[in-house]
Amino acid sequence: MTEPYELTIAQAAAEIRAGSLSPIDLMDSLLERSRALDPQLNVWVNLDEDAARDAAAESARQLADGEDIGPLHGIPFGVKDIYYTQGVETTGCSKVYAGFVPDYDSTAVALLKQAGGIMLGKTVTTEFAMFEPPPTKNPWNFDRTPGGSSSGSAAGNAARMFPMALGSQTAGSVLRPAAYTGVVGIKPTLGLVSRYGVMPVAWSLDTMGWFTRTVEDAAIVLDILGQHDPNDDISLSTPTTDYTASLDGVRPPKIGYMHQYFVEEAEPEMQDHVDHVVAKLMQEGAFVEEVRIPIDLHDGREAHGVVQNSEAADSHEADFAAHADDYMPSTRGVIENGMATPATKYIQAQTLRRDLQRELLQAVEPYDAILTPATLAPAPDTSTTGNPHCQWLWTTVGFPAISIPSGLSEDGLPLAIQLASAPLDEATMLSVAAWCEQVLDVNLVPPM
Repeated sequence: MTEPYELTIAQAAAEIRAGSLSPIDLMDSLLERSRALDPQLNVWVNLDEDAARDAAAESARQLADGEDIGPLHGIPFGVKDIYYTQGVETTGCSKVYAGFVPDYDSTAVALLKQAGGIMLGKTVTTEFAMFEPPPTKNPWNFDRTPGGSSSGSAAGNAARMFPMALGSQTAGSVLRPAAYTGVVGIKPTLGLVSRYGVMPVAWSLDTMGWFTRTVEDAAIVLDILGQHDPNDDISLSTPTTDYTASLDGVRPPKIGYMHQYFVEEAEPEMQDHVDHVVAKLMQEGAFVEEVRIPIDLHDGREAHGVVQNSEAADSHEADFAAHADDYMPSTRGVIENGMATPATKYIQAQTLRRDLQRELLQAVEPYDAILTPATLAPAPDTSTTGNPHCQWLWTTVGFPAISIPSGLSEDGLPLAIQLASAPLDEATMLSVAAWCEQVLDVNLVPPM
């Protein structure tokens, strides 16, 4: 018998609407799961069980009265602790913001609540979503990192503590943790999902994303969050798209396989794995061919770092001046590096980003999606959050990307592939991801 905590968003929503599952029973199942696992995993920064139960009871009452709030009615979700949450402490997991309680919800949290979702609690992030290793453990192996910076959101989703959680990505902070923990992670086009009410790292890079256990669930959430927000100055005004509908009638796709930089620099086990995945996709009807671009991507990676560090220094200038000693070493290093970066170097880095975007637009155009490994290797040890080698490119050019589980390593750790598409072509990307998910038929459950 399937336990409520095992259900995906789509499954739980269907059962709640059919009356075969109460929001209260779903919440109790997830809270019991959290009580059992969180002492080992360290997923939660803040979990108010009484408030969560009260919200579930209100959701059940609304259903009994014939009210249908939306597609997430009664569905709990986790929130990375850089998203503002009204009345709930939001610290970015830093001493600098200890005791800070916002008086409003970030737009993403507000939209999920308006769709009927229930905020379960705040999840661990690396300090201010940067690089300091977190206390959160990987549910597959406690000696391996869950990745960062969205560590708690990824680990908790993988461990079935919630069916969905918000994260964010400035380099690789959604797609990498998703790959390391065996779940689906999505990073939409820059500006498609509002960043209002989220602690910034780098204004021209920060992208909101989330974790689910299926591509269908990722699409359901994008249907809710992919809205223009006048409060976010980079928010895009785009026609409403039914992303869930894009999963109907998926077909074998046309894929560009990017060996350059990605496969070529992966560890042998990952190279063999991705080659095997590509062979299987081709066997099932996908058209796959190698694609390359003329720009040296190592230069692009350096440019991304220059922009990220410079803008992080700007974001934290006032707080750092007043509380430098309260910042953790890795975070302090990012800010100090950014402060020491000349303006000319920052401008040159931004120019290279535009060059990269032009080249990648041409590279993507003939294909439904570009395929790469999601990481160079399985999750490394807990002294690091892992290498964003495979993600920064899609973040720096603002393209949408998704990580989907594709198997296990020889050591029993999750492996994943990554798909990217042209800006605002999430519908195609999700369709390709759903087809690949169906063909690969990989459902990873941690041994917990």
